[in-house]
Amino acid sequence: MGKPFLLPFIALIISALCAFVQSGDPYLFFTWNVNYATLSPFGVPQQVITINGQFPGPWINCTSNNNIVVNVFNNLDEPLLFTWNGIQQRKNSWQDGTLGTNCPIQPGTNYTYQFQVKDQIGSYYYYPTTALHRAAGGYGPINVHSRNLIPIPFDKPEGEFNVLVGDWYTKGHVTLKKFLDSGRSLGRPDGVIINGKSGNEAPTWNLIPGKVYRYRICNVGMKNSVNVRIQGHTMKLVEIEGSHTVQNVYDSLDIHLGQCYSVLVTADQTPKDYAFVVSTRFTKTVLTTTGTIHYEGSNIPASTELPAAPGNAPEGIAWSINQFRSLRWNLTASAARPNPQDEPPADAEDHITTAPNVVNGTFRNFIEIIFENHEKSIQAWHLSGYSFFAVAIEPGRWTPAKRANYNLIDAISRHTIQVYPNSWAAIMTTLDNCGMWNLRSVSLERNYLGQQLYISVLSPERSLRDEYLLPVGQLLCGIVKDLPVPAPPPPPPADA
Repeated sequence: MGKPFLLPFIALIISALCAFVQSGDPYLFFTWNVNYATLSPFGVPQQVITINGQFPGPWINCTSNNNIVVNVFNNLDEPLLFTWNGIQQRKNSWQDGTLGTNCPIQPGTNYTYQFQVKDQIGSYYYYPTTALHRAAGGYGPINVHSRNLIPIPFDKPEGEFNVLVGDWYTKGHVTLKKFLDSGRSLGRPDGVIINGKSGNEAPTWNLIPGKVYRYRICNVGMKNSVNVRIQGHTMKLVEIEGSHTVQNVYDSLDIHLGQCYSVLVTADQTPKDYAFVVSTRFTKTVLTTTGTIHYEGSNIPASTELPAAPGNAPEGIAWSINQFRSLRWNLTASAARPNPQDEPPADAEDHITTAPNVVNGTFRNFIEIIFENHEKSIQAWHLSGYSFFAVAIEPGRWTPAKRANYNLIDAISRHTIQVYPNSWAAIMTTLDNCGMWNLRSVSLERNYLGQQLYISVLSPERSLRDEYLLPVGQLLCGIVKDLPVPAPPPPPPADA
């Protein structure tokens, strides 16, 4: 199996772009030293990617409109790139960190990412996009808080916890890459980890009785959806990938690859320990791991009887689709919002595009994307540069008549959508962010083998109002390595 089409696409986006500065908003500076370390996330010593000696990596804790500057020193023996999953990189696809829009950081060198979390709030994470580095870790949390003048639609919790969950292989990323290169599958993961730990090493969260806590939970795994539930407690959903939600209460939540959910948990039960349970979904063999919620002042261990997960396929898929339908955008909350959407044009079905490597989009045009999954396993898809409205997920095949079932009122605005087996999903957005943007499968295996494409959105006026210039010192490679840097656009005409 060959590697994905990637580097030649740099040529398609070499039009006039360069460094940007957002001088009016605060800057946060980070220095990351990326190394290999021998750790045992699942009880077996293996090579893991650490950042400043940490796995998971450092927490990026910022506020809407902050400028983030991350100087990455690549001490690995392979090229390296990071992407900032869900950060929209407004007018600045040069910092998105996906092969095809960015060249990798070579071993023994460094590169400085500079981007702004423009008009965003929410729970996100970063991870490496090169080779199969995601199978070795290198990921970490990103929290973007609302500015003080913008209220959030719930009382400030006593504390917040980042919870990065996902399936894990005990085979190293080099071995897994050889599997795919030789035409083999990655096979079934060996287990599930929480914040890089499992078993007796899994995390414990200390709660004060009577207080409310926010858990920001992201599925950073490689293959499987997961279900999250807490022994003896419910979860009030308050945010999904930057959108405040209608605050429904759930006993358990399905969280699919690449997705992030924020929930409020109240410590209102008998003081003792309770299990925080994460298990795989839609798999023949269910993999489960637990963390511990500990009430301060108690010494009673958690019960060994874990709360049951929802049923598996096929009834579990129907359950999960119904849960998706219950997710609603909180239209009364004050927060950064994407642009409102129009209804699809009447002739939209005449312009359906199927699987090109690059889709040429028109700046500020409306786009509707339909994902159909004809396979037996669930898929998840992520769009860089945008949030989109997840307007429908249904079983069967999509037809234009299905638009009658779209939620055009309060669909969640998010960046990653799941597509169940033998089902379809529809998303809508407006192409108001110039650049070259990656639309990809979040499955590590599928992504590595090329299940991705790019959406090119060009500024018709070549204006800095629409797209930043090529950053000074931008890494170049492939067929553009020796090409001259494009000239900047002409200055705007003087006022009459």
